[in-house]
Amino acid sequence: MAAIFFLVAGALLAAAEMLTGDFTLLMLGGGALITAGIGFGAGTPVVADAVIFAVASLLLLFVVRPVLLRRFATPPPVATNVAALTGKSGLVLERVAEHSGRIKLGGEVWTARPLDPTEEYPEGETVYVMKIDGATAVVWKGP
Repeated sequence: MAAIFFLVAGALLAAAEMLTGDFTLLMLGGGALITAGIGFGAGTPVVADAVIFAVASLLLLFVVRPVLLRRFATPPPVATNVAALTGKSGLVLERVAEHSGRIKLGGEVWTARPLDPTEEYPEGETVYVMKIDGATAVVWKGP
């Protein structure tokens, strides 16, 4: 009877894993299925089933789960497009002021304006992109 309980619990835990994606419930479900398999084959008592479940689940959690997490974990997102330009340095080509300016950024020429509207940056100055606002780089000279 305990083997049937572990079989059903293993299937439910494995199904519930689809909601989390953390591989924890899947490892517990695997431990329950291992216990059910041994229980059906050997007819072990309930206490032995509980010990088998604990040992199998712990082994799966601490041996198999880290491998699965490394294999299937999503890498951190890589900044692309204009988000990748934030923090990059650029060279002022035309004086950057509140309403005008051009910089060379990554081999391209961008219109630019200062982060602080009261500041101005002369030609030849190195500035850093704080954000991209439409087609304009908002820049700052830095510390």
